[in-house]
Amino acid sequence: MPIEEMARRGRETLRFGPMKPVGLTNPHTDERPHAVVQLRQDNQAASLYNMVGFQTKTRHSNQKQLFRRIPGLENAEFAKLGGLHRNTFINSPRLLDKTLRFKQQERIRFAGQITGVEGYLESAAIGLLAGMFFLMKFWAASHKYPKNTALASLLSHITNAEHQDNFQPTNINFGLFPALPDKINHKGKTLRLKGIEKKKALSERALNDLNAWINSN
Repeated sequence: MPIEEMARRGRETLRFGPMKPVGLTNPHTDERPHAVVQLRQDNQAASLYNMVGFQTKTRHSNQKQLFRRIPGLENAEFAKLGGLHRNTFINSPRLLDKTLRFKQQERIRFAGQITGVEGYLESAAIGLLAGMFFLMKFWAASHKYPKNTALASLLSHITNAEHQDNFQPTNINFGLFPALPDKINHKGKTLRLKGIEKKKALSERALNDLNAWINSN
């Protein structure tokens, strides 16, 4: 997402995104910064650095003016200015089955970012699943990978036919997991877990289901 779009969402949004300062302390003053800009070395000579997470659609002249207002970058020379990366993906809910096979040519499987997942971890995870589904043809293992896990939740999102008319890429998040069953207290009131407790319960259920699946296969 462009940094200007994040900024429009609120004054603190960038501080919880690419400018997140968690775990960093100024070694000279022991002070914790309000926000940071991460510079990643881009060549062996250490003469080029990349501003991590700073995708933007703003004009090049505006970028120079804006970025030179960041402490330490007042005199920076910009070798290449920012832009948005093209995100190419297929309509997986329309084109793929639940084992990532192309519906029109089942000998073909898709994996990685092109399936409509975001992030290195998610792309690798879908590749792992595609490989597992292929190998399952030669094993006696069940194709029914445990549905309450993170992998299965991500797979369900990108292959759910209900999403085919408005499919958008996503990374893994707890909102993709199947809902926890409601609990009723002694007064008949429905109890729903929230926040950390809910995430902990979803994680524990996923691990239990995964271990059961591993042991059964």
